[in-house]
Amino acid sequence: MRWLMVLSDLMIPLTFASILMYGISKSVPVYDTFIEGAKDGFKTVLNILPTIIGLMVAVGMIRASGFLDIINYGIAPITESFGYPTEAVPLTIMRLISSAASTGLLLDIFERYGPDSFLGRFVSIMMSSTETVIYTMSIYFMSVKITKTRFTLAGALLANLVGIITSLFVTYRLFA
Repeated sequence: MRWLMVLSDLMIPLTFASILMYGISKSVPVYDTFIEGAKDGFKTVLNILPTIIGLMVAVGMIRASGFLDIINYGIAPITESFGYPTEAVPLTIMRLISSAASTGLLLDIFERYGPDSFLGRFVSIMMSSTETVIYTMSIYFMSVKITKTRFTLAGALLANLVGIITSLFVTYRLFA
């Protein structure tokens, strides 16, 4: 087990060194290439900044308006019939939109119920098994100017649903 910790600690430096050595072996001007990539990255950030600001404003409005509470109380009978913790519904919805907002809700759950509670364990597993679909699609598709997403949204939502159901199953199986 100790070797796994050492390997984990060395993973990033080894990856960095490998990329550097590969570039040198192929006679690539590594530093100049890095600077060009950094410039391109900065341009990408400037291009997607309006999308990020829009998502942050929307998330703030959703949290402040009480919309999540309304949805939570509206679907509580349905979620409880499936054994889905009602307290996790706002986090589940917000997870689709914003990682930062969902992390804030996760910390609220930890503070109220504890990280070692059934709910705390479930939301921890769920957070690592799902993705911020709306944010990811907005940023990635905008940065490369894709306008027709075809089945991406449906596939991503289905993958998230599978992640949520699997998280619930694993939590019940291991911790209930």
